[in-house]
Amino acid sequence: MNPELSILLIEDDPIMGESLMERFELEGFTARWAHNVAEARRWLAQSSFGVVLSDLRLPDGGGDVLFREAQGKYPSLPPWLFITAYSTVDQAVSLLKQGAADYLTKPFDLDALIEKLKLYAATQPPAPAKHGSVLGISPSLCRIEAQLPQLAAKTRTLLITGESGVGKEWVARAFHRQTPKGDHAPFVAVNCAALPEGLLEAELFGYEKGAFTGAVKSHKGVFEQADGGTLFLDEIGDMPLNMQVKLLRVLQERQITRIGGERPIPVDLRIVSATHQDLKKLVTQGRFREDLYYRINVIQIHIPPLRQRREDILWLARRFLTETAPGKRFSNEAEQALLTHDWPGNVRELKHAVERGAILCQGQTVSLSDLFGDEAPASEPAAQTLAEYITESERRYIDQMLQTHAGHLGRTAAALGISRKNLWEKMKKLGLSANTTTARRAWPVSSEGNAD
Repeated sequence: MNPELSILLIEDDPIMGESLMERFELEGFTARWAHNVAEARRWLAQSSFGVVLSDLRLPDGGGDVLFREAQGKYPSLPPWLFITAYSTVDQAVSLLKQGAADYLTKPFDLDALIEKLKLYAATQPPAPAKHGSVLGISPSLCRIEAQLPQLAAKTRTLLITGESGVGKEWVARAFHRQTPKGDHAPFVAVNCAALPEGLLEAELFGYEKGAFTGAVKSHKGVFEQADGGTLFLDEIGDMPLNMQVKLLRVLQERQITRIGGERPIPVDLRIVSATHQDLKKLVTQGRFREDLYYRINVIQIHIPPLRQRREDILWLARRFLTETAPGKRFSNEAEQALLTHDWPGNVRELKHAVERGAILCQGQTVSLSDLFGDEAPASEPAAQTLAEYITESERRYIDQMLQTHAGHLGRTAAALGISRKNLWEKMKKLGLSANTTTARRAWPVSSEGNAD
């Protein structure tokens, strides 16, 4: 079962249950129907779901009791929506404060429900990949992940570009795991910008005993350490020119010579380089060798900044929180702030914010102030629920992509990984329009001046 498209319906009313199940099937959801609490427990124990839709009052117990029970039992609980009668709205509001995603009052608009389910399902991580964690759920990260097996099987040189903190080493490690030897082979990472020029050569190529003062024994450099596996050269744009010459020779000959040594040592490894700089611009400035640029730029992967793939924000934040403090959850206000923050430090900044929140959180729910302290962003008064914040994020992202592609629907749809028809439908729903040169907002510009 695919958790991104699956629904667990917990409803004892046979008429409403049948109606909802029929609609779910038409929408392409994989749905399971639990008629009571006992059945729901069994489904939760044996399957993964993207969204849970539950009535509050059930024959053998309360949906609220089941929700709190599941919170304690399953750290990565999917969004949980409640169906309630008007007489129990206060109870549903209380559940929202405890971590429930949303609620609907009977009778409710079925089309509105479907839109909510799709939005909440879109924030959930896909099933774990063969080798463990995946990169993200945004179209751009999914495309990168889909390319990795083929690249790992055929290429020995890879260049990863993107702003600082976007997760270049994360992608490099995912690439390494897809190689034939995978985790059984070494993965060695070195930051070319973090080492002084005098130490970089020794770190890369190693040295023989007595090669210089203090060399009391022979030392293997990172090329030898990574032999048979993958060497990750981070911030290669900061490598001094004289070292670039030596690196080029290694890439061409696939052998190194230690400092103070005379014997060439063959190395068999994959080399992944990464940079936040524009290497082509550095070449024109004379700061990066053109021949080395073409040698390492055989295959390039560009990772967009987090602000351009907001679908990944909650997925990553929940993952980091589960790793740091299993069992804790974000408040609704905190998740809304996570979605609207620009994250200039990208994934690194997000991870640090989540770690901070987990440490400062006094209970089981991480609040807005836990995450951001005194710098907590102001809430946007126009949005009342998480679903509305997600809709606004989708609107901003599609609008930005339309501007990037000069309003060309075909290219924009391809970049988003959706069909042209699907893009047109989303634009209509979100109030977006495009002309031949740019995409223009069909609503007033936010006073916040968001650069997204």
